[in-house]
Amino acid sequence: MRKIIIAIITLNLIFASCKKERMNTEIQIPVAEKQPTKLEKHGDVRTDNYFWMRLTDEQKNAEVKDEQTQKVYNYLNAENEYYEQEIANTKDFQEKLFEEMKGRIKEDDESVPYKENGYFYITRYEIGGQYPIYSRKKETLEAEEEIIFNVNEEAKGHEYYQLGGLSVSPDNKLASFAVDTVSRRQYTIQIKDLATGEILGDKIENTTGGSVWSNDNKSFFYTKKDPVTLRSSQIYRHVLGTDSSKDELVFEEKDETFGVFATKTKSKKYIVIGSYSTVSTEYRVLEADNPEGEFRVIQPRERDLEYDVAHYEDAFYIRTNKDGATNFKLMKTPENNTTKENWIDVIPHREDVLLEDFSIFKDYLVLEERSEGLNKIRIKRWDGKEDYYLPFNEETYSAGVYSNPEFDTDVIRYLYNSMTTPSSVIDFNMKDRTKDVKKEQEVLGGKFDKANYVSKRIWVPARDGKKVALSIVYHKDTKIDKNTPVLQYAYGSYGYTISDGFSTTRLSLLDRGFIFALAHIRGSQYLGRDWYEDGKMLNKKNTFTDFIDCSKYLIDNGYTSSEHLYAMGGSAGGLLMGAIINMNPELYNGVIAAVPFVDVISTMLDDSIPLTTGEYDEWGNPNDKEYYDYIKSYSPYDQVEEKEYPNMLVTTGLHDSQVQYWEPAKWVAKLRELKTDNNLLFLHTNMEAGHGGASGRFNSLKETAEEYTFFLMLEGQLEK
Repeated sequence: MRKIIIAIITLNLIFASCKKERMNTEIQIPVAEKQPTKLEKHGDVRTDNYFWMRLTDEQKNAEVKDEQTQKVYNYLNAENEYYEQEIANTKDFQEKLFEEMKGRIKEDDESVPYKENGYFYITRYEIGGQYPIYSRKKETLEAEEEIIFNVNEEAKGHEYYQLGGLSVSPDNKLASFAVDTVSRRQYTIQIKDLATGEILGDKIENTTGGSVWSNDNKSFFYTKKDPVTLRSSQIYRHVLGTDSSKDELVFEEKDETFGVFATKTKSKKYIVIGSYSTVSTEYRVLEADNPEGEFRVIQPRERDLEYDVAHYEDAFYIRTNKDGATNFKLMKTPENNTTKENWIDVIPHREDVLLEDFSIFKDYLVLEERSEGLNKIRIKRWDGKEDYYLPFNEETYSAGVYSNPEFDTDVIRYLYNSMTTPSSVIDFNMKDRTKDVKKEQEVLGGKFDKANYVSKRIWVPARDGKKVALSIVYHKDTKIDKNTPVLQYAYGSYGYTISDGFSTTRLSLLDRGFIFALAHIRGSQYLGRDWYEDGKMLNKKNTFTDFIDCSKYLIDNGYTSSEHLYAMGGSAGGLLMGAIINMNPELYNGVIAAVPFVDVISTMLDDSIPLTTGEYDEWGNPNDKEYYDYIKSYSPYDQVEEKEYPNMLVTTGLHDSQVQYWEPAKWVAKLRELKTDNNLLFLHTNMEAGHGGASGRFNSLKETAEEYTFFLMLEGQLEK
């Protein structure tokens, strides 16, 4: 995408300026113009002074910017200029930190090869390369390497470039792939001839990126997005060499609270269409040998019935919450008799074990479970002769099954790491129980020794009597007292659980005396499905109070003090940040809210915004007054008031499709208007990126270096 260059013309500026002394330099602080907009619902009137900041995609993408677009860009650019001026004296340190982080990475790295359909597939990086190189070797690793894509070459000339959805046809001759050059997660699918390197004429725009080949090697299925809401709503079939405008619509999801996707069973027998919402799923299947046939439904959707499917021999295996199985169980049903009355238990429901996933092999069933917050991998032979768990010995860790496309094998590949142990890729022989460590993450620079770091898990009492796990890691030489800096992190939504994993970048904080604390708050599934249910909808405030109670525990038990406690979260975790600083701002010296979902009530009332309709069962539908009142009571933007707030860095991307840029922009403007302190408040908008930030592995490292610099600046550690 071309660079957006905006001349800031004085007459067009819609913000006033005030002068404030900071770091011995007078800095112009942008103050957004107030244009009151009355918003009424259920008889309640809210006044939004910054509603004008909202732009449509058409306005952003127009070659000639209209007056409103120019005003919004001027404001965002002014905030960026203010941020850059304020942190100008940290640039050398940022660069030092970036080089330090980069120096730990093996630049010419490559993945452990995995075999599928006669080829070994490899992802590798070259020294200095921002992007991966995808390649393969036929039959043996000694064979000549075939480059599928060198993304470094493809990305030239683009400020942002993301290649995804790479899928090789069953005959190994073609590869479908998808590209996003805007960072709005609207991908264009194309086809590459792997023998000649030619990019074929087929081009399909506005997709999710993924595509699923039928077994005829000439047609595939893909998912289209609604052009306005970006909801994944339609599945099409494309035949190679035909005009995509004539593609057959094979399924359309009419219910606006659902999205759709297409995939293929590991057995390769079926194409699968999945419809999903927060509390309900539905699957349809079609024989991959018959791409022009009719899909049939496995089990019609029912509210509060969730299931997913895998195929093996003459049956479908189904992970489901049927019959009140809150933590899910595994069932099976005959291949041609699939409705729920035919389902029988394979692995019964357990109150204390969450069944997260499962994998099917010829002789083995592999279960991924979570109990007492920890990942477990269970191996069970189909003939019942063996049933055991892989041994993991650390107090807290992360483990998961990884990249196992082969069906007829005794070997399972899994990943393992912890807060002190770098990631390993391990092949485990399920028959003789031997393991082969295929790769251990290298931490370069010569300074890392896992023995120098300590990690442990603390159980924090929440205000309602529940116990919240807090995983912490720090350097063994760190003196722990009220002057110790602590970075507390969490997410806490959608049932997503952040496992206790290793980070090379985090070492830059740990080596400077920071404690990193990961709070496993409600809204995740760390302690099972009930832990999620107790942190959503009308229980959402438990997510915020859990985080706050962990913060108070760290202070009250001498790990730190409010002068040295920092918090960070992104997206829905940014909502968490917004809530905690409204509820208990005095606990934190600094907060980073990355792409934060903070204008909750307005967004959830607008079904034209991406993600809204599909999330009514996560947050509640504010068209219902009960949910309106509850959401408004915690919505960060609506709850900003005149008081002191911590030092804050807020980040966003102009093209964000998940959380629209105007949410953090409006929030910062309102904070500037009402806060009574003299603390730092920054808004940094990436004008070329979206929800995931910059593309390229080094560009993302630079963003991390910026974030860490903010905390280290507040700690007075820019010389270390």
